[in-house]
Amino acid sequence: MTEQIESYRDFWPYYLREHRRRTTRVLHYIGTTIGLAFVVALVVTGNPWYLPIALVAGYLFAWISYFAVEKNKPATFRFLFWSLASDFRMYFLALFGRLPRDLDAAGVQ
Repeated sequence: MTEQIESYRDFWPYYLREHRRRTTRVLHYIGTTIGLAFVVALVVTGNPWYLPIALVAGYLFAWISYFAVEKNKPATFRFLFWSLASDFRMYFLALFGRLPRDLDAAGVQ
């Protein structure tokens, strides 16, 4: 990574550029949806085993997208919480049709 990132404001466009391919973002959405479903199952049932399943599901799809689609290194290694927050931000912006504006601002076609 050659970009200097000192704030979340700097990180967000970087994160989007690291997720420039639509397939990468779709794999993230699948993992996030499955992860959220298991978190809901945890809350509803109280079964603590749903938490690690939620984490594995969320990260599995994301990491497949990094290594197989984007061929880059996950930002999670350096920016754990910003990456997690950005995953949810990207997910909900996409869900409500507002992601294209941020992608354009980050220079993603």
